[in-house]
Amino acid sequence: MSAVIVSYARTPIGKFRGALSHLTAPQLGASAIKGALARLPDGHAPKIAEAYLGNVLSAGIGQAPCRQAVLGAGLPEATICNTVNKVCASGTKSVMLAAQAIECNAHRSSQEAPIAMLAGGMESMSNTPHYLPTSRSGVALGHAKLIDGIIHDGLWDPYDDVHMGSCAEKCATEYAISREDQDRYAVESYKRAREAMELGIFDDEIVPIKVPKKRGKEMPDVTTDEEPGAANLDRLPTLRAAFEKDGTVTAGNASSINDGAAALLLMDEGQAVGMGLTPLARIRSYADAEGPPVQFTTAPSNAVPIAVERAGMTLQDVDYHEINEAFSVVALANSMILNLDMAKVNIFGGAVSLGHPIGMSGARIIGSLYQVLKRSDATVGCASICNGGGGASAIVLERLN
Repeated sequence: MSAVIVSYARTPIGKFRGALSHLTAPQLGASAIKGALARLPDGHAPKIAEAYLGNVLSAGIGQAPCRQAVLGAGLPEATICNTVNKVCASGTKSVMLAAQAIECNAHRSSQEAPIAMLAGGMESMSNTPHYLPTSRSGVALGHAKLIDGIIHDGLWDPYDDVHMGSCAEKCATEYAISREDQDRYAVESYKRAREAMELGIFDDEIVPIKVPKKRGKEMPDVTTDEEPGAANLDRLPTLRAAFEKDGTVTAGNASSINDGAAALLLMDEGQAVGMGLTPLARIRSYADAEGPPVQFTTAPSNAVPIAVERAGMTLQDVDYHEINEAFSVVALANSMILNLDMAKVNIFGGAVSLGHPIGMSGARIIGSLYQVLKRSDATVGCASICNGGGGASAIVLERLN
C-alpha cells in the first residue's frame, strides 16, 4: 500500500505573545484539522481512523493534547489519538507514523469504507507556563526559582547542559560559517518569505483565525504569518550574540518563538483515487538518524541520504529541499555537507523568517515542500528537520497534482 497526502492546511504562524496567543495548542490544532477537512471535495470525506499530532510543550495544556484537538475539530469519539514528542521533528514523525500505519494496513477490517490518517503538529509557545519545581516539596528558607518551560523542555540540551543555541555556535565554528554568512542567509530567508506572501503562495493553505473583540470592537481575522513583516533587516548586523560571548548566532539569524498548527490527511493511494480524491503527493520514503546530542544541528545530513536511498533515488534526483531553519547555520551546514544548490533550499523562506512553533514545524515543512513542488512544476522534494538530542527526520515526496 502506498501512502499519499490528500489535504493540507495550517494556521497562520503567530508571534510570541502575538495574535494567536489567546488560543491553546489543541485549539490551534483543531483549527488546522478543520481546515484540512474543509479542503476535501463535498461528499468525499473518508473516515479518520487514527490521529498523530506533534506537541512538545504540553505542560498546563491538560491531558492528551491530540485528543483535545481531534474532538475540538468535531471528529468522532471513536478516533484513535496519539500525541507525539520528538522535539522539533514531532510533526514530521507524526506524518511518518501515519504513513507507516497505512503501508502496514494497520486498520484493515471487513468493512470496505475508505479510511484516512490524520497527522500534523501544534504548539502555543506563548502559553507555556513557568515551573516552580520546589513547590511540591516546599521551600524551607530563601528564594524559590521559576523555570521557563519553553527553555527547559523545548530549547535546552540536558545532556551537555547548554542552550541549543550554544550547539549552533559549535556548528558554526566546526564548519567555518561566519556571522556574516548567517546574517546574509537570514536576510535572504526573510526576503523569500515576504515575496511568497506578496504572491499569495501561502493563501490556499492558511486557515483564518478569529480574534476576540477588543473594547467591544470586532477585530479582523488573522490570515497571514506575523513574523516575516516584523523584522527590521537593517538592524540584523547590529544584534548582539545571543548565546556565547563573541558568538555568531543572534536572535536575528535564529528562528523565533511562535504559535501555530498544521494538519495533513493521508490515505492509501488506491482508496483515495477510488473515492474520487486527487492526491497531492505520494510519500516515497522517510528516515530518522541520531548522533551526538551536541551535533543535532547536522543530523539532517545523516537522515536525508537514508530517506533518498530508500526512495530508490540519489540526491541528484531531488528537485527541492526544505531544511528546517532552527538556526541559519543549520540550513547552511547541512546544505554544505550534502552539496546542495542554495537556490533550491527553502525557496519560500523558513523558520528564521516564518517562525518556529516547535511542535508544528515538522508538519509545516512538508506542506511547504508540496507548495514549492507545485509552484515550481517539480516532482521530487525532501523535507528534513533536526531535533534536540542529536536526531533528525527526513521525508521524500513525489508531487502528483
